[in-house]
Amino acid sequence: MPGIQTRRLSKSFGRLRALDSVTIEVEAGEIIALLGPNGAGKSTLLRILGATVLPDAGSAELDGHDVVTDTEEAKRAVGLMLAEERSWYWRLSGRRNLEFFCALHGLRSRQGRERADELLSEFGLRDAADRPCGGYSAGMRARLSLGRALISRPAVLLLDEPTRSLDPVSSVAFRELVLRMAHEEGTAILLATHSLHEAASVATRTIGLAEGRVAFSCEQGASAAALESQMIALV
Repeated sequence: MPGIQTRRLSKSFGRLRALDSVTIEVEAGEIIALLGPNGAGKSTLLRILGATVLPDAGSAELDGHDVVTDTEEAKRAVGLMLAEERSWYWRLSGRRNLEFFCALHGLRSRQGRERADELLSEFGLRDAADRPCGGYSAGMRARLSLGRALISRPAVLLLDEPTRSLDPVSSVAFRELVLRMAHEEGTAILLATHSLHEAASVATRTIGLAEGRVAFSCEQGASAAALESQMIALV
């Protein structure tokens, strides 16, 4: 059973056709990189899969759960990191924020504290854990968002430009984490990125979107130069 499966998924915002009959599958343990110019539909696809936006037509399933008819189970299966994350409580510390979201995931008080500590350590935030996260740098906020996406050790992970605000060392650590989750835990990962190097280095397969449609698909081993050629052809 695929971790992620969409069939002819479509979504419009007014006259703008954001997604047009998109069909993709991501198997357990597979990393799919999603490329495309701004406005191609990448973020809309992730928001539908994360059950934060409803599709107009078609279907989408996460770990076998339909995001429309079985929304709560679908949400339990997924970790979602959006490029523009606005749901933090900026006056609370990074630790308290993670503990709060751990509670929303059903972790008891002690379990939530332990999981928050694990994630703060994993993403190098222990020294800043008790500072208000409103004072965090963009890179620190990105790492905190990654940690939140992984609270429940999800079967499916959706990432929207996760390394955009990370320094090179943190970006390498992130890619190692993504590979480990896919290979060791069997997580199905859909990664939207503008980085051709990132797509070439971690993806099992790369899918290109243009004007809301699947424009190309490249198997593992495609170089950044080959992906660049595909992207140029879309312009």
